[in-house]
Amino acid sequence: MNFPFFIARHYLFSKKSTNAINVISAISVIGVAVATMALVIVLSVFNGFHDLVASFLTNLDPQLEVVPTRGKTVAANDPYLAKIKAMPEIEVATECVEEMALAEYQGKQSMVTVMGVDDNYDKLTNVRDILYGDGTYQLHVANLQFGIPGARLAQNLGLSARWDGYLHIYAPQRNGQLDMMNPEGGFTVDSLFSPGVVFAVNNGKYDRDHIITSIEFARNLFGLNGKLSKLQLRMKAGVDIEQTKKKIKAITGDRFQVLNRFEQQADTFRIMEVEKFIAYIFLTFILVVACFNIIGSLSMLIIDKKADVATLRNLGATDKQITRIFLFEGRMISVIGAIVGVGLGLLLCWLQQQYGLVSLGNSSGNFVVDAYPVSVHYSDVAIIFLTVIAVGWLAVWYPVRYLSRQLL
Repeated sequence: MNFPFFIARHYLFSKKSTNAINVISAISVIGVAVATMALVIVLSVFNGFHDLVASFLTNLDPQLEVVPTRGKTVAANDPYLAKIKAMPEIEVATECVEEMALAEYQGKQSMVTVMGVDDNYDKLTNVRDILYGDGTYQLHVANLQFGIPGARLAQNLGLSARWDGYLHIYAPQRNGQLDMMNPEGGFTVDSLFSPGVVFAVNNGKYDRDHIITSIEFARNLFGLNGKLSKLQLRMKAGVDIEQTKKKIKAITGDRFQVLNRFEQQADTFRIMEVEKFIAYIFLTFILVVACFNIIGSLSMLIIDKKADVATLRNLGATDKQITRIFLFEGRMISVIGAIVGVGLGLLLCWLQQQYGLVSLGNSSGNFVVDAYPVSVHYSDVAIIFLTVIAVGWLAVWYPVRYLSRQLL
């Protein structure tokens, strides 16, 4: 058995001549455990919100999206896009034209993002699951063009799920010059009818200004006949999305970008990752502060065990072995605190998942979920455990060597 480790284990669990040393050692373990538990819980809550947002976006965002690298649009009959549509991994391919416009309804105006999609869009995404109203999902019937606005956009324009009359959409003409004597002549105007539903993704990016309509309407409005802004894809069941993404990228080269769902919402998820990292850094500082208790405990232990150290020297122990005894003592405290903290953190996360112990509000329905969402990522748990061990070991290394030279 490792001699310094054996002595350190004995010192950690045996009764000291001064009871305060036992108390400080216990406080050290508790401090490390609490900091570790906080890291596990806080990072799991960030993961919970991350997964919650991702679940909302899956209702409207495709699994993969192909967009041109240069310019905003590309020819719909582009040979690269034809090759992508013919890939055996692709189950649904939807062309999309997306542009900004001005919407006006009974005197109320709002800037909107018109998203014109193919008729198979409901097979590409779960859009039917986020519709509210007494109507049905439809984009056009014969020459009638329908628009499905986001819930917040409908509220801003005074639209109900089934509005009466026309929703006018204004888009600047792409060709010619604006005549200041007749500014309205510089716009293309078209109108949409209500299918009796609105959509709600619970994401401001979509609910606030998006309106879904047919791709024919969008192409006519923006003068983009024969063009598309992006090609949206859904894979067949069991297909590896990332591998398919690599295959598409190999086909298109640098002509197109291929984005998965997280890359389509890169800004949103990047902000969440930055917030999570900042929380990790702050809690690690708290952990460092908690490790100062270990230094205090070891200082008192070194003083208390001066007589034992003299005995060990007489028995042949070297100064290096004696120093390692107290290093092991500090490291064991950090390891025990890390194990206890991770265990308590995982237990509290499980209780929150099962019973929703910490709610988001006093009244149900005020929020998308009633309790803080929690998602444990075991890669995070491993990083936390290694962080605690590293901080604990580094925190005791220099103080123990210094105190050993001064006091022993």
